[in-house]
Parts: sequence; C-alpha cells; structure tokens
Amino acid sequence: MASLFSFGSWSQRRATLRQGSIPAGTAVRDPAHVGDIQGAFGTVRAGELDRAATWPRRLRYLLAIMGPGLIVMVGDNDAGGVATYAQAGQDYGTRLLWVLALLIPVLIVNQEMVVRLGAVTGVGHARLIHERFGRFWAAFSVGDLVLVNGLTIVTEFIGVALGAAYFGVPRWLSVAGAAALLVAFTVTGSFRRWERWMYALMAANLALIPLFALTHPKPLQMARDFAVPGFGGHGLTGGVLLLVIAIVGTTVAPWQLFFQQSNVVDKRITPRWISYERADTVIGSFVVVIGAAMLIAVAAFGLGGTALHGHFTDAGAVAAGLGRFAGVHAGQLFALVLVDASLIGAAAVTLATSYALGDIAGAHHSLHRGLRDAPVFYGCYAFFLAAAGAVVLVPGAPLGLITEGVQALAGVLLPSATVFLVLLCNDRDVLGPWVNRPWLNAAAGVIIGVLVLLSLVLTAATLFPGLSGTSLAWMLAAGAAAGVAGATGWAVARWRAARRAARAMPEDPEAGLDTGVVLEAERLTWRMPPLDELPRPVWSPGRRLGMLTLRCYLVVAVGLVVVKIVELSAH
Repeated sequence: MASLFSFGSWSQRRATLRQGSIPAGTAVRDPAHVGDIQGAFGTVRAGELDRAATWPRRLRYLLAIMGPGLIVMVGDNDAGGVATYAQAGQDYGTRLLWVLALLIPVLIVNQEMVVRLGAVTGVGHARLIHERFGRFWAAFSVGDLVLVNGLTIVTEFIGVALGAAYFGVPRWLSVAGAAALLVAFTVTGSFRRWERWMYALMAANLALIPLFALTHPKPLQMARDFAVPGFGGHGLTGGVLLLVIAIVGTTVAPWQLFFQQSNVVDKRITPRWISYERADTVIGSFVVVIGAAMLIAVAAFGLGGTALHGHFTDAGAVAAGLGRFAGVHAGQLFALVLVDASLIGAAAVTLATSYALGDIAGAHHSLHRGLRDAPVFYGCYAFFLAAAGAVVLVPGAPLGLITEGVQALAGVLLPSATVFLVLLCNDRDVLGPWVNRPWLNAAAGVIIGVLVLLSLVLTAATLFPGLSGTSLAWMLAAGAAAGVAGATGWAVARWRAARRAARAMPEDPEAGLDTGVVLEAERLTWRMPPLDELPRPVWSPGRRLGMLTLRCYLVVAVGLVVVKIVELSAH
C-alpha cells in the first residue's frame, strides 16, 4: 500500500486542483472530476480549505455539497416505491410502518461506505469491481445492473403514464414528454444546472404534505405501528411476508450504490468533505423513510374502511380511489406525486447505468462535460430512456410482469452488491486509513445476512408461489439460526487468530506514541493511488470458497427467476 505521506502537502495539491489537472499519484483519470465543487446552492473552492470553519461557513459548505445523498434517497421513492407503499397502506393499514424504521440504519450504513469509496478513490463502483475482482465479476455486476435498471426505467415510465392518465393526458404524450424533459436537463454540460433541476423535482414531492393532511391521519396510531412490529389482522401470511420483502427491496436497491459513488466523484467531493456528504446521506435517509411513511398513511387512512381496502391493483387505481373517497384534490395530489417520483427515479436510475457503462468503457462520463465531450455517456442515457419509453408504448406489453421481474431480480442481486461493497471497504490498498472499523463490519455483516435471507425467501416465493406463509416463516427462522451459528463460529475463529497473533508479535516500544493529530491531517488528503499500481488482492481459501458459493447462487437464482418470468409471459 502506498504511504500515507506520499502525496505531498495540501497546499501543493490545491495548486494542482486550481489548474484543473489530475493530481499526480491518484486513480482519477478524467480532469472533469477535479476542481471546485459546484453544487446547486453554492461553490466550494480549493482556496477555502485553509480557513477556519465557523458555523455559518459550515452551513454554506453543507448546502453546496449536499445533493448525491439526498437525490439517491429521494430517487428511491420512485414509481415502484410509491406503488409498494400504497399497497402496504391500502391492504394492511399502517401496521407495516415498523419495517421502515429498521431500514434507516441499513440505508445509512450502506450508503456511507459508498461515500467513502467515491471520495477516497475518485473512481466509480463499476471500475473498482473490475480492477479488484476481475472481468467476470465486473461483467456480471454491470450486466445485471443494466438488465435490472433497464426494467426499472420501464416501471418509471409506467408510473408516469398512470399518473398522467388521471389528468386525461394520453400515454404517448406523457411518456414522450417525460423522456424529452429528462434528456433536456441532463445534456446541458453543467453539473450545477442538472442538480438544480433535480432539486426542483424533489421540491414537487412536498405535495405529499397537503395530501397527507387531506386523508386525516392518526399520529398516535402511526407512532405505535412504527415502534411495535405487526402483520395485520391475519398474522404472518405469505402475502404479508412478500410485501415486507418488497418494501425492503424497493428501499434498498443495487443501483443506489453505483449512482451515489459516481455522483460523489462527479461532484468532485474529496476526503476533506466526507463529513458533509455523510450528513447529506443521513438527511436523505430520514427524508426517504418519512416520505414512505406518509405514502403508507395516505393509502391507509384515505382508503381504510372503503370498498377498496385490501384490494390493491396499481398506483393509478389508488389515485382514482383517493379522488373518490378522500376528495378530488387528494386524487390529483397523489397522481402528481406519482409522476414526480417516477421522473426522479428515472433520472437517477438511468444516470447510474450511464455512469457504470462509462466507467467500464473508459469513456468520459461526467455531467460537467457537454454532449460533444461525452457522447457515449449521454448516448447511453438517451438510449435507455428511449428504449424504456418505447416498451411502455407497445400495445399488450406485459407491464405487470416487468414490475414483478424487477422486484425479484433486484432482491436476488442486492446481497452480492453489498458483499462487494464491504470487501472493497476492507481493502487497505483501496481505502488506506479509511477502511471500515470493526463495529461497522459487524453491522454490515448483519445487514448482508438479512438481505441474503430475504433474497432467498423472495426467490423461493417467486419460483414456488404455492408456498404458505408458515413455510416461508420456517425458512426465515432456519436461515436466521444458521446465520447466527455461522457468525458465532467466525467471530470465535477471528478472536483466536487475534490472540495467537498478539502472542507472536514482539512488543513495540513506540506503541504508546500519540500520532493521531498527524495521521488525521494526512488522512484528509489521502487518495487511492492509480489502480494499476496497486498489488493484486490475495484471497484466502475461505474467501475463495465464499465467492464461488456466491457465484453459483447468483447464476442459479437469476436463471430460475428469468425462466419463471418467461413461463409467466407465455401464459
């Protein structure tokens, strides 16, 4: 690993940044990813780093740096999210709100690791996987990302069509207009302009507040259901369990990892600003959960006690139902929120795909560049939007089946994406002094275990729809028991290995020296060296076996899901 002190002082590196050149000894390869941070609400220049950070200045920094975390989280409440949350509220009231409370730490832990990877390495998630895990895993990860993201973009246009239809807008006009708008504000060659457009779309989400009020919510009931787990009046059934998994899958998605890391790089955020981007991510995590809770409450209180209670069909029917039972304005606001959420989701998911493909292809992929400077990047962006819009406009296209397929495939792929994320965040050649702390690895291990378990249950339920809720519950219990046993064995083995290493290691006479101040100062300017200068990672036999098992599981699970989708489409 390169030395912590190998890249010179900050003042020397600041001079390089001011010239718009790539700093020597880093993995950054696009000059567009170096320079001032140009956010929607201000600019952070390299020369400002030497000034004392007063509270007003810190607030100014935060407003300028905020964006990647907030956008990735709000983008997660997309068309699929709106439909899933509305289904939870319409069919089960507010009894599933507790699931959202559990997802807050999952979102923060996952995306904080992504923030560090982007700021410290200066490259995207796809390129890191390619360089540290090889071509197979890069092709598999990016290939699956492209497939799932492509289908997800289709669901976003379905949301646009359903929401616009409430106002009488023809499907062809709403889909074509949405695609044109998304392309128009993205290909301007200005990161700041793109981010301001995204903030404008996110501001439209505030329509949730009056919509929430129109349905006359019961705050005490919501607070109780947030704190106390429940499954509805019929207990744990297969339908409830699958909906819980769907809420997890729609809130924690693989595309988020690729998007935020690349967006952090594109916004030119470096280790000096990680604390601000962490704050951005935490704020976004709470915003997305609050929005999801409001959507559940809207459907629960707006449609509870009506003939539509327990009979969810799609988000368009929810808008119509709210317009009938909660007032015309409630229906209009829900339809507006659906269209807006679909636009934000389509912009973020499509950009995540273009970032990943540009990363792998070695082409320019930055919103700071114009269409002429980054034709591959913007070409991929426009192609995916056009292709997804065309699918929605095809008469008789299996749109419902596509939505189900997206959910199943995302559930299968999420655990593997999180495994790669944790492995990269423990790679000292990649992150140096920024690698995961032991407690963070423990938390990430629990998250991975839960995601793998939910993924297995979702796959089983998709392939074998006749499984009862009791059978699925037993699967969860058995998997949890096996996970606890495996984690205990691993922890004991690591503890014994650490004790043996401590006995074999001679005492260091300088172990008590306090170098924390110097290390922290250099830590803020440490960047990953060029990837071709890093030693190849050495895998233990246990890690090789684990990766082989993961590979086999993914190939089999994805193959079975695809076969199931093909079978359903043939009927």
